[in-house]
Amino acid sequence: MGAARRILLVSDTRDWHARRMEDAYAVRGVETTRLDLAACGFDTTNPTGLDLPGFSALPDAVHVRTMAGGTFEAITKRLGVLHALDRMGVRVVNAPRAIEACVDKSMTSFLVARAGLPTPQTWTVESFEQARALARREIERGPLVLKPLFGAQGKGLRLIRAADDLPPPEATAGVYYLQRFVPIEGEDFRDFRLFISGGRVIATMMRRASTWITNVKQGGNPVAVPRDAALEALALAAARAVGAKIAGVDVIIGRNGPRVLEVNSMPAWSGLQKVTSVDIAGAIADDVLRR
Repeated sequence: MGAARRILLVSDTRDWHARRMEDAYAVRGVETTRLDLAACGFDTTNPTGLDLPGFSALPDAVHVRTMAGGTFEAITKRLGVLHALDRMGVRVVNAPRAIEACVDKSMTSFLVARAGLPTPQTWTVESFEQARALARREIERGPLVLKPLFGAQGKGLRLIRAADDLPPPEATAGVYYLQRFVPIEGEDFRDFRLFISGGRVIATMMRRASTWITNVKQGGNPVAVPRDAALEALALAAARAVGAKIAGVDVIIGRNGPRVLEVNSMPAWSGLQKVTSVDIAGAIADDVLRR
């Protein structure tokens, strides 16, 4: 265990996850200060060059639990604060480059594919005309899934079976992130969430649903499953590809084997905690504190 004794917990709300992390750090004798990155900024009159409310000196470590949405300028500033902390030698988990790689789903897909890992075919374009032309060409081989580039928790997903199913640009913030739909065998829909911390898979669940959107926040049911060495190796490789130390890796097993769907650098675990005996918050705290 390292000597970190004051943690900056980045979270825009003091939700269940933030409270669990505060408790986990407290048990380990570590003081936690929760801040929304929106409240943090730069101040070159300060010896650190930063304005971190409640901190007269740099924290020993930073745990990025959540980062709220905002304008491009606001997000750039918030990530800039994390980059500055990282450059000054503060341990930031996840590192800002990993967060950037995961927040942008197109970059996640690019990095996972470049690492040679199985993942659905993916395209990202800006114009409606490009998206329609792509859909007309690719739907002959099967439907596509349209996802918000910066989305989470299964919100805003659309199944595209024809070019006319594509919404106008204003509904997609002007970017079309399209991924090949992966059909699976059986009557219900299911995929797997593998939770990674400290270079190991600490817990896994199957998510089962009556619709193709399996996220727990959208009604998917978490199901306990035995460990699977092949799935764990794939998830660990995906986390390494994006540089994430803490990650929720979504894997689907289709007719042609497993495929990495997404890598989340700020994963929730309330659903997963219901089906595992592992103290997930405690495991994360140990890994953030460990040098």
